[in-house]
Amino acid sequence: MTSLSPGASSASILTAVESSAVVRAVLRDRLEVVVAGPDAGALRIGLLLPLSGALGLTGPSGLLAASLAATELNAAGGVAGRQVQLVLVDAGRLPGEVAREASGLVGVVDAFVGFHTSDVHRALEDALGGRVPYVFTPPHEGGARRPGVVLLGDSPSRQLAPAVRWLVARHRLRRWALVGSDYIWPRAVHRAAAGIVRGLGAQVVATRLTPFPGPGIDAEEIVAALARVRADAVLLSLVGRDLALFNRVFTASPLAGRVVRLSGSLEENGLLAAGGDDTGELYAAMRSFAGQGDERRVALAERHRALFGGRAPVLDAYAEGCYDGVHLAAALARADVLTARDAQAGTAALLASADRGAWAGAPSGPPRLGGFLARADGLDLTVIAPLRPTGP
Repeated sequence: MTSLSPGASSASILTAVESSAVVRAVLRDRLEVVVAGPDAGALRIGLLLPLSGALGLTGPSGLLAASLAATELNAAGGVAGRQVQLVLVDAGRLPGEVAREASGLVGVVDAFVGFHTSDVHRALEDALGGRVPYVFTPPHEGGARRPGVVLLGDSPSRQLAPAVRWLVARHRLRRWALVGSDYIWPRAVHRAAAGIVRGLGAQVVATRLTPFPGPGIDAEEIVAALARVRADAVLLSLVGRDLALFNRVFTASPLAGRVVRLSGSLEENGLLAAGGDDTGELYAAMRSFAGQGDERRVALAERHRALFGGRAPVLDAYAEGCYDGVHLAAALARADVLTARDAQAGTAALLASADRGAWAGAPSGPPRLGGFLARADGLDLTVIAPLRPTGP
């Protein structure tokens, strides 16, 4: 396997990941599964990951994390004797394409788990139509969901309000710009952020939504516009390669080192793709970071390294969410509530209960709540504060 370096190809990394013996042991070919039909002896999970497109650089890490979870469950005897299998779908394509392919798996998989952009998420929600449980693991745009859709991530207010408050208090930031990709999640971030910033006595001096998906952003023009409005802070809801390109251009500009950037989508693989950052003013608010050092994260990293080696793609926040999503699907199955009708209430009960019985095959237990604020330090993200979620 190979690590994700700034010049690495996500396609070559995915090929290396898929060649892992651990991954091959739990992964099943989508077409073969459809032809063979349901298997009562297996707990099949449709794995929705971005293997291409703007978020393609995060997909390989998610595949390894899901494979780690499936391996742990199978080593513990499976779920009620059923071996866990993963059926991979590339969720980095256009929403309609992903939705059609996932719909073809209804009836042969027991649940879907994954992370991808929210435009794909909404298309999947419509296409699956409450017929099968669907665990969506990354930060999301908020709002109600159809039966069967389980959200493990945070809404914009819960994710970002504590981070913005922390930064305003310590840096006296008064002039905020909002820069994101033009689809559902960044639009929701902009709506929430405007209220958060104004509630702290600051102002939004500029907003920008860049075409998505597209051939790439004009990062130089965006940075020049930020200089013209004299922003002292930028909230970034760009994703994947667009976020990496923006940060690469920004660090070479006169704004670097004196304008704070905060992202709700930056993780270690994205920072590596940007070439790192030594400005001291790039921050990320996420559920977890690779180097945060708490007992749960250290133990998870050790198990990940034992299976995949030290040169595997970094186990980032998106990947940890996917890991937790696979274990949640197994816990719901063990509790006999892995159905579209029961999944939402079942998840709430499992996360609120101290009973570890349903999580018997999960060494890390249930997913963590809350998050952290981290600052870029070269190629690493260093945790500087825990974040207590607020808002709906």
